Amino acid sequence: MTCLIVDDNDLSRLTLRQLALQTGRLQVTGECKDAMEAHRNITANPPNLVLLDIEMPGMTGIDLLKILPKQTLAILTTSQKQYAVEAFDLNVVDYLIKPVSLPRLMQAVEKVRDILLRNDTEVTSAADDYLFIRDNNMLKKLRLEEILWIEAMGDYVKIRTETQWHIVHSTLKAIEEKINSGRLMRVHRSYIISLDKIDSIEDGVVNILNTPIPVAESYRSKLIQKIKLL
Repeated sequence: MTCLIVDDNDLSRLTLRQLALQTGRLQVTGECKDAMEAHRNITANPPNLVLLDIEMPGMTGIDLLKILPKQTLAILTTSQKQYAVEAFDLNVVDYLIKPVSLPRLMQAVEKVRDILLRNDTEVTSAADDYLFIRDNNMLKKLRLEEILWIEAMGDYVKIRTETQWHIVHSTLKAIEEKINSGRLMRVHRSYIISLDKIDSIEDGVVNILNTPIPVAESYRSKLIQKIKLL
């Protein structure tokens, strides 16, 4: 997969380039020091993936995302957690906290690969403890206890388990209507999470497997009621 690195820090760009090459999945086709340079690069030669820093002089990575085509796949890199809610509102693929580790980057890159290879998978039926998803001509059973979170992305939904992603042609609302389980809860217009899998909650974000997931203000009181708060 072709990859563009955007970061105003020389050392950060070098580190990301080295990590990208180590994944065995990415071909770094360019590096940019600021958002305007990146915008020109992406417009002229769209990469499969943009590794994008948030805090840059002039235009931030968040500002850049707002003017890029919606189909642009971006993994945000930052030393700050506070941008997570705004970032996920823009449907980024993943949000990595610096210093970025190779295992964490590889996990994010696999999400990109799954999206690029997605097919006509869809949810066909659901019960109290499982879903059936149609993958081409096969029906696959997916237990709700395996699900970490479900994430909307355009016309598709990504179902994250501990071992893999399932890319489903559906809407989050349609899946929410089929699921009848106290195990899963919608916490944002783009996310349904498994309450059992939450590691921590802070600053309007839940963390599952070191991944920050935004909680919208309208869902926060309901979430607090659902968890076992001492």
